[in-house]
Amino acid sequence: MAIEDRRVDATAFDRVRFVLVAPSHPGNVGAAARAIRTMGFSRLEVVAPREPGFRQHDEALAFATHAAGVLQAAGLHATLAQALAGVRLSLAMTGYAREFGPPLADLRTAAVRVRAHIELEPGDVAFVFGAERNGLANDDIERCSACCAIAADPQAASLNLAQAVQLAAYECRLALVGGGIDRRLTPFEAEPPASHERLEGMFAHLEQALVELGYLDPAQPKRLMSRLRRLLARAQPSDAEADILRGIAAAIIQRRAERVGRKGGR
Repeated sequence: MAIEDRRVDATAFDRVRFVLVAPSHPGNVGAAARAIRTMGFSRLEVVAPREPGFRQHDEALAFATHAAGVLQAAGLHATLAQALAGVRLSLAMTGYAREFGPPLADLRTAAVRVRAHIELEPGDVAFVFGAERNGLANDDIERCSACCAIAADPQAASLNLAQAVQLAAYECRLALVGGGIDRRLTPFEAEPPASHERLEGMFAHLEQALVELGYLDPAQPKRLMSRLRRLLARAQPSDAEADILRGIAAAIIQRRAERVGRKGGR
């Protein structure tokens, strides 16, 4: 099945930053590094963390599985303003609208806005996340271009910091490249569909076997073979798979003939 080609230039991923403001736990910083790396991003910026040496912290390294490079390259900043240098679109991640903050949008809508900005406007984009316990302060939110919320159950809407980063990175990737996944076909999936001749021989063999079993009445076939054709058309059997079905049919026919032969010899 063809997948819609929505890819942008590869450098688009380099224009997206994930900014953590005052994170308390080094493990969350490491997990955030892993979260963005799995989605193809690499720019992590950390503002005034409780643990300034988070890059070498054992817990951060443990949670940054396969993303140690992102963790080591993370920027360390004293203020949010420093982390947003060069950013033209900043999205404050918050669960609710603030009285004096920018308008609130859902994450998926915001991700579409990110793609449009990258395609049409200069400058970087940043998703900005607050501390684990209290989130972003009002002053930090007012420095951002927009507010962004993750749709969640209002009765239990709180997410772990790294989980929120993962969702934002996923939605941003989805907006930039679409929902297709790249994967290698297994040897079985790589086999081409059976030829027309092979399939017709298979159906003839199957029909004969069903008649021998008494399951198909040639005088009143109804639509049995038509339905069987439709079922197997959805499966798109390969030559080898068609041969397997023919082999099953041949075994049925042979066994039926042997039984008839034994009865006739009595």
